[in-house]
Amino acid sequence: MGTRARVLVVGGPPGLSDRLEQRVHDLEALWSRFVPDSEISRLNRAGGARLVVAPETARLVDCAISGWEATYGLFDPTVLGDLERAGYDRSFDELPLGGRVTRPLRQPSWLVRGCSAIEVDLDAGTARLPAGVGFDPGGIGKGLTADIVAEEALAAGAAGVLVDLGGDVRVAGRPPRSDRNWVIDIEDPFGGPAFGYLELTDGAVATSARTRRRWSIDGEPRHHLIDPLLGMPVDSDIVAATAVAGSGWQAEVLAKAAFVGGPVQGLGLVDQLGGTALLVDDAGRRAAGPGWDTFGRTYDEVEQDDPAQSVSA
Repeated sequence: MGTRARVLVVGGPPGLSDRLEQRVHDLEALWSRFVPDSEISRLNRAGGARLVVAPETARLVDCAISGWEATYGLFDPTVLGDLERAGYDRSFDELPLGGRVTRPLRQPSWLVRGCSAIEVDLDAGTARLPAGVGFDPGGIGKGLTADIVAEEALAAGAAGVLVDLGGDVRVAGRPPRSDRNWVIDIEDPFGGPAFGYLELTDGAVATSARTRRRWSIDGEPRHHLIDPLLGMPVDSDIVAATAVAGSGWQAEVLAKAAFVGGPVQGLGLVDQLGGTALLVDDAGRRAAGPGWDTFGRTYDEVEQDDPAQSVSA
């Protein structure tokens, strides 16, 4: 998934943490668009044919369609062609040193956006992408991976679990310290110290930021967060959006919607969908949606009280 992975298990049988970490790698092999024989790569090459897929893949496609519908297209997993036209046509660690690209390696064949014609049958375990549609799991793949790993950890006997995939975090069950909730630091998108933290009992945090995956083409800046309406990287003063939701895949969807929609449309929609989010702009200003104070505190508002057992989001 092009990022670090960490699984913290509270209780459970010996070796469970190692098995769960392997599960992360297995799901990446199943879904990555950079793995030629992954099921997502096969679906993208199928040219409109219906394929039998693993239950996890059918679930991924179903969640992505739900996210697209709920956000009125602000989250769109079918912007793969736009990503490739912007130069993100290989894993980020394979981009030239410094992220300088003279041109995209190839012209993508995916020209159609939107999920309205994607078909998935959870009972039959089949999926079909219309010809011209390119599906990119991206962040929602990380979020659903975290959900699946957390579910399997609890089913295997763990009392609690934290799954951290590059700062996108899913927590469930009992935290290591019984006297407080799970604590997740909020990273400064500009590289400074964490400016706050979130306390969750069961849920997820995801961040979309244009400071993480960026490059340039002939000197023009590019990043991986696409405006589905324009088919180009989002051009706004928003630097990062952090969303809180009940599940990892939902948090990923809401973070993208908040980033693309901005402080009015984005934060309002996230609130309507039962989540909450925080936006940070180029000047470091923060705009929080309704409900953010339920989970989040900033260090410039409260005394730092040793948020032990924290991870960064």
